Amino acid sequence: MPSPHAPWRRIIVAASALAAAGTLLAACASDTPSSTSPGGQPVDGGVLELSVSAEPGCLDSHAISATQQALLGRLIYDNLVTLDRDGNLAPDLADSWDISDDGKTYTFHLKEGVTFSDGSPWNAEVLGQNLEHMRDPATKSPLAAAYIAPYVDGTVIDEYTFEAHLAHPFTPFLYGLAQSWVTMESGKAITESPETLCQQPVGSGPFVVEEYVPGQSITYVKRDGYDWAPEWINGDGEAHLDGVNVTVVPEAVIRYESLVSGQYDATENLPPQNAEAIQANADFTYENLVRSGSPNVLHFNTSHAPFDDILVRRAFVAAVNREAIAQAQGFGTFDVKDTFLSSDTVYYDPTTEGAFSYDVDEANALLDEAGWTGRDSDGFRTKDGERLAVVVPTTESATPSPLLVQLQGEVKKVGIDLVIDQLPAAQVTERRYAGDYDALSGVWHTNTPDILYIRYHSDEITGERIGQNASYLEDETLDRLLEATREAPDGPEAEAAYAAAQKRVVELVPGLPLYENHSQFAYANRVKGVDIDTSHPVPVFTYAWLEG
Repeated sequence: MPSPHAPWRRIIVAASALAAAGTLLAACASDTPSSTSPGGQPVDGGVLELSVSAEPGCLDSHAISATQQALLGRLIYDNLVTLDRDGNLAPDLADSWDISDDGKTYTFHLKEGVTFSDGSPWNAEVLGQNLEHMRDPATKSPLAAAYIAPYVDGTVIDEYTFEAHLAHPFTPFLYGLAQSWVTMESGKAITESPETLCQQPVGSGPFVVEEYVPGQSITYVKRDGYDWAPEWINGDGEAHLDGVNVTVVPEAVIRYESLVSGQYDATENLPPQNAEAIQANADFTYENLVRSGSPNVLHFNTSHAPFDDILVRRAFVAAVNREAIAQAQGFGTFDVKDTFLSSDTVYYDPTTEGAFSYDVDEANALLDEAGWTGRDSDGFRTKDGERLAVVVPTTESATPSPLLVQLQGEVKKVGIDLVIDQLPAAQVTERRYAGDYDALSGVWHTNTPDILYIRYHSDEITGERIGQNASYLEDETLDRLLEATREAPDGPEAEAAYAAAQKRVVELVPGLPLYENHSQFAYANRVKGVDIDTSHPVPVFTYAWLEG
């Protein structure tokens, strides 16, 4: 069976100063990065100080979709299954599983002796409670519910055997269960106090949340008695660290400066403008890994004008110099994209590349063909007296999004008025789910190519439940192709199915692909025993320890 995650590519910044010194650094491909930091015998004790750019806003993994959960979720939760170092399915809280011939019944044989931090046991009944909690409308799951969408119901065969029934074959099912948003939570807490899980999560992982100050910090302490980490993680028994202190540091420059000054031992979301400097610093380890799933895309709302017209969509794409965008936003650390699936995702089809090119003349010709031939006093195109305006809501800040500002300048060259509408975060979310926008910028990481279904199938348009089809794309041909991908067994059938779906998405132009979704982080070399997750390219601190 193929790996659900192609080997990561470590992107190395081209640093002229280092090149002059005889060291050539350039963007390149490599094997999966080393899973651990070099070091001697692990030492118990100490607290890891970790800075993050943001926190999830809620610590109930089933109720959030925040990127930071990929890293933070590994501190307090375990999964039913995991992915090993090679990206293949492996046991976690399930020792093994069987799949019926028709692909619709999964029988899980669960690990015994596991407990949650509230003392309650892990068993088949709890697994069923978790699956129901993920899809319960009261949970308002933006992600976990989508990853288990075909799940119908389950049967407790005995204390440690659970049978899950699916509506149809769904090859991505197990891979979804390995992700940080689909972790296992205390059945007792789900039943007795589900409303407390955001603030006081209860998992079975190596650490426990001691204090959570939303928007500011999270304090984790070592879990006594933990001894069931998956085999791919280097270590056993309880964590070596006494705890992990997470501090929210939204300012990119401060995040970097506080790392190199020693205030923090590690940081996620390292500012790309500081990548060259951190690589040149012998006291730190820097990783720049490409996340599988969806790259950074400006999604067009195809349900209304102007992007209900594919000519306008194609013109917008042709008007943008993606290489200039990637260089400016990533300071040489971002890979340019012209397709809708990350190139590090299994079954990625490289033949879809090259369909879009930067061509201002073509963009102008397409807009003329679409009827936007007039010009107003500001030089923007018009049709029937209406300006060709594209409104993009974004979270308000002291300065507008640099990406949107740069896009604004790019499309102005062909007469498109990109309007940046800064709003409070709650209003952006409200408009997102109401479809009240012309375009939205975003990325979406998942460990399988099923992101294509999540992003572009018509069933994923927000309705009775929250969907993630931000393009409001409805295409019967694409729907059929995406349904086929979910039922195709791993191997040649899946490869062919996903190739056909990728080609159709490119034909429909549901957005402007910009650059890969990168995971950039750094930590001091005194931090030893750092593993890297293969579901998500983030550091895992389960058996990390501090030298000196």
